[in-house]
Amino acid sequence: MANKPSVLFVCVHNAGRSQMAAAWLTHLAGDRVEVRSAGSNPGTAVNPAAVEAMAEVGIDISAETPKVLTIDAVRESDVCITMGCGDTCPVSPGKRYLDWKLEDPAGQGVEAVRPIRDEIKTLIEGLIAEIAPAKPEATA
Repeated sequence: MANKPSVLFVCVHNAGRSQMAAAWLTHLAGDRVEVRSAGSNPGTAVNPAAVEAMAEVGIDISAETPKVLTIDAVRESDVCITMGCGDTCPVSPGKRYLDWKLEDPAGQGVEAVRPIRDEIKTLIEGLIAEIAPAKPEATA
């Protein structure tokens, strides 16, 4: 991995899980990680329940839009995390692939999306500890 690892989150519509994961990683890791998200069959807008659930924890994803998955996005990423897109994610040699089994928030209300949001946060915290741990403070 480069000095700054790059992570790509992929789900079918890039409207729920992958958007929440990208937002959590950006929020928790800051500029220590380059973050991308995409969908194998992108939707037209981010799931309103996902937007609401993230707003409840102070993260605004209302301006995000679903993006199409490209081979270049995979090539430019060190870690590719899929979330229910099956075999539609292109495979590029030398990349690390993880498949997170998460319930699809599509068509669900915010009450059902909250536990998915919280599970994603836990997974993101583990990912950060592995690929971009905080540097210890220098002692004088």
